[in-house]
This record gives sequence, C-alpha cells and structure tokens, in this order.
Amino acid sequence: MKRLFLLCALLMAALPASAETKTAIFAGGCFWCIEADFEKLDGVIAVESGYTAGHLANPTYQQVSAGGTGHAEAVRVSYDAAKVSYGKLLDYFWRHIDPTVKNRQFCDSGSQYRSGIYFQNRDEEKLARASRTALEKSGRF
Repeated sequence: MKRLFLLCALLMAALPASAETKTAIFAGGCFWCIEADFEKLDGVIAVESGYTAGHLANPTYQQVSAGGTGHAEAVRVSYDAAKVSYGKLLDYFWRHIDPTVKNRQFCDSGSQYRSGIYFQNRDEEKLARASRTALEKSGRF
C-alpha cells in the first residue's frame, strides 16, 4: 500500500501543472463582432456573448435591442493566464473599439452598444484604469 501511494505521488508530481483559467468581461459594440476578435487571440480559451450591467434578469435579444433594459452587449472571455495576461486583453480590447464615441461602435448605435470594461477585482480595476489613462496620454485618439 505504501508503495502504491509513493508511485501515485511520483506520477502526480511528474504531471504538468494545469493552466489557470481566468475570465474577463468586455463590452465593445456588437457582441458577435468583439467575440470574433477575441477568439483570434492566442491564449483565449472561449468567448461567450451575453448581456451585462442591466436591471432585467435574463433579458432576451429582442428586449435588449428594443432598449430600456439598461444592458450592454458584452463578452465573457475565458483565458489561460499563463499564455495571455489581463493587461494584454486590455490592450487588445482598446485596439478593437473606438473609445471616442458614446453608445455606439461602428455602424451599431444605441446604449446596448456602449463600450465598457467590467473588472471583477481590485487588480483588474487598477490595470483597466491604468490602460485607459495610458491610451488617453498616447494621443492615439
């Protein structure tokens, strides 16, 4: 029994550590467009379209499109933190939206198409705010 335990312990130690999967939430216009953008980024595991920041539970596409729910079209990005950082996701986000317009991205117009970074903890908040400040100082827009 002792040998079996040691054998199992040795085998487990030889296995590579599993990737740390994290999530990030971004709104950047039409969720299908930004979903397709994030799916191209190395280290991204999955991207799911949905709604955030509204006052109606489980809204339908028709309800959000009609306005009045307060929701933004958004994506939840699941990513391998060993391959891509939250900071890299932020940089990628800024390159795929126009941060100079309100309630619109490209041809889509309405409050449901507003841009936003929905951080989930203090570290993400600091990184998101710093990335916005850096973008503002860059003179790119």
